Formats: sequence, structure tokens, C-alpha cells
Amino acid sequence: MRTPTFFLSALAALVCTATAAQPRFSASNPDGPFRVRIGECTHGSVSVTPAVDPAEGTVFPKGTVLHIKATADPGYAFECGYKDLRGMFAFYTEYGTPEFDVVVDNDIFIGASFVEPAELAGYRCIPDIVYAQPGVKPLKYDAFIPDGARNLPGIVIIHGGGWQMNCEDVMKGLARTLIRDGKYVAFSIDYRWIGTRDGDAAPNGMNQLIEDCYGAIMHIREHAAEYGLDPDRLAVTGDSAGGHLCASVATMIERIGDRGFGVKPGVYEYKPTYLPARMSAKQARKALLKSIRACAPNYGVFSAKSIDRFVQDLKEDGARAAVSPLSNIPKASKRKIPHWLNRGTEDTTVDDASNREYLEALKAAGQEAYYILVPGAVHAYYDWKPDSRTKETFRRFGVPYARQMEDFFNTVFY
Repeated sequence: MRTPTFFLSALAALVCTATAAQPRFSASNPDGPFRVRIGECTHGSVSVTPAVDPAEGTVFPKGTVLHIKATADPGYAFECGYKDLRGMFAFYTEYGTPEFDVVVDNDIFIGASFVEPAELAGYRCIPDIVYAQPGVKPLKYDAFIPDGARNLPGIVIIHGGGWQMNCEDVMKGLARTLIRDGKYVAFSIDYRWIGTRDGDAAPNGMNQLIEDCYGAIMHIREHAAEYGLDPDRLAVTGDSAGGHLCASVATMIERIGDRGFGVKPGVYEYKPTYLPARMSAKQARKALLKSIRACAPNYGVFSAKSIDRFVQDLKEDGARAAVSPLSNIPKASKRKIPHWLNRGTEDTTVDDASNREYLEALKAAGQEAYYILVPGAVHAYYDWKPDSRTKETFRRFGVPYARQMEDFFNTVFY
């Protein structure tokens, strides 16, 4: 068993690009034809049919179906295939099998990610578990289950991306690291994007994203036995926008109900997007009050002011306060919810002051709370994507801090 070191600092992180599944058409030729290139394939290769020129790429008509086969080099294993729209892993889609088809709908890069077999050993992953579909996009999560899991505590991971990009795939590295010791089952969850980025006619509000997170957790609890999970021992974590959402999930359980969010003046309740059959919102609130026991927001935001431009649809101060973790911290005398916060000192996306404000508010409420600064680190060092730079950033900086995070969770569950 590792000696707890969650109060220590570590090395810096490098900048990582954001991910989105949202297609972006080339402004110059939205109807094609489009150029297809071979992207990064470190420790392996891909073959494409019809063939793609490895040097210059090949132009195809819109709608062309490409068949891709990925082959790992000796000593490595296939992790995922990808279609990347810009060559920077800012907008990409993953594929879970070494042979997959891609429809040409933009200028794209085709490639695959390969890792050492040890990265994929000792656990099984159940991907793309759909828990609800309140709009156009099916909402899903991936379950990461260590071998021999039985009645283990669970960690629910909520991805970042400004509430309007990325999906659960970007947190797979963090999930695998947190289950490495065999003490936890991990779940990486997706949620609706704010506004209309999902293609929904009516824009999604911040309150609905929070309801999605609660819905995912209720689905996870319902199927706990399938995952080797103790449904009454859960922690939540997330980064950036996911830091805000995990803190919301941890602090706002008392707001779960079925009276609606702003339907009646001064009433702001969350009804989980998914509820098991014959379960009321009141029963869900009772279950989650019992089960969610710790929170680890990573470079998150917590005040109504810090998310102001994303909640312009909420006109009342009470509504904005209702989506702010800072305004919903329970007194420790009523409910303990220990927190572990961390942020890079060179993070220009999320400032130090907002994290310290949340830290001090937690302490003022009597909550156990820690704030870990990462010297020299920038934003998004918990991301995991198919490119080598993001992987190296995670291995160098995300891994040691994920282990510190696990050490913190161990103090709660072990």
C-alpha cells in the first residue's frame, strides 16, 4: 500500500488540446471533395482502402467510405482508431476496434493509437453504456473494472471541455490509473453539451448538465452488481468544466427533487435524467446522500461569477446560485463531503483565486479540504488522447497526481 502523498506537489504539465465529436466543415468546400491524410500512428501503422497517399494524402468525394485496418508494432497493442479533423486532436472521433470504417465528410486525418500491453491489462472496459437520451445525443459512460472486482468503492469521472466539447473517451487514462491498484471501479461519463452543440432544437442549460451527471450515477448504482461495485461508496472527480460538475454533484444533492428548475419562483431542483423504474426523485436524493462521500475537482470553477457567460439563460440570481457549488456547500455538521482540489500554477484558463475562494468556503463550512498546486503546470494534464504529446503529458504529470488523488480517496474509503 502506497504511503499517502496527496499533500505533496509534483512536476509541471504541458498544454493539451481539447476534443470534440462535433463535425466542422471546411469553409472553402463544405460539399467536398475532401483531402484524407494519414495521421500520427506511433508504435504501429494503418492501411486504408481505397488507398491514401502517405506523403500528400488523397482527395475523395464527400460520402466516400474508407476501411481502415490498424496494426501494432511488436511489443505494442492497439488502443483505438481515430478520425481527426484538424491534425491537432482538437476535433476527433475514436473507434474501438482495429478495423473500422470512416465516412469522408471533411478534410481529415486517419490514424490509430498504440500502447504497451500493460496499459490494457488487469481490467476490462465496458464502453458506451447508454443511460439516457433526453435529446439528439445518446448519453453514455464507460465502466473500467479491475480483475476480480467485488463490492469495491467507485469513482465517477466527469470530463471537461468548457461544457460544450469532449466526451467520456478523454478520461480513459485517468480511469485506468485510478483502478490500477484494484481498489476502485471507475466510470467515465458523458453529458449533454450546453447550448445547441448537440443538435438539439432547444438549448441545454447548465442545470440539465447537472441532472445528466446525477442520472449517470443513478444508472451506475442500479447496475452496481454487474460492475463489482458497492453502490453506497462513491467518489466523484472531474477536470475543468468537469471540475465544476463534479463539485456540483457533490454539494447539491439536497437540491434533488421533482418540482423543476425555476418552474416555480425560487424553486431550483434537479431531477436526475435517469431514474430506475418506480424510483422517485426523493428516493434518489436519499440514496445519493448516502453514497457520494468524496470529491476531487481538478482545475475547476465554482462560483456563479466564474461561469457567468455560460448561464446567460438564467436571469434570476437564485438560479445562478443554484448552479454554483460555492453557494451550495453543506455544513459538515449536516453532511461531510471531503474535497481534494488541484491546479497548475501556470494555468491561464482557471485562476488560483477562484480555487482558493472555494477552498476557504469549504473550510468555513467545516469540510475537510486540500488544495494542491502543481508547479509550472498548465491546463488539462489529466487528458488522454491518441497523440503522443498528450499521452506523454499525462504519463509525466497526470499519473503522479492521479495516484495522489487515489491516496486521498483511500483515506475516505479504506
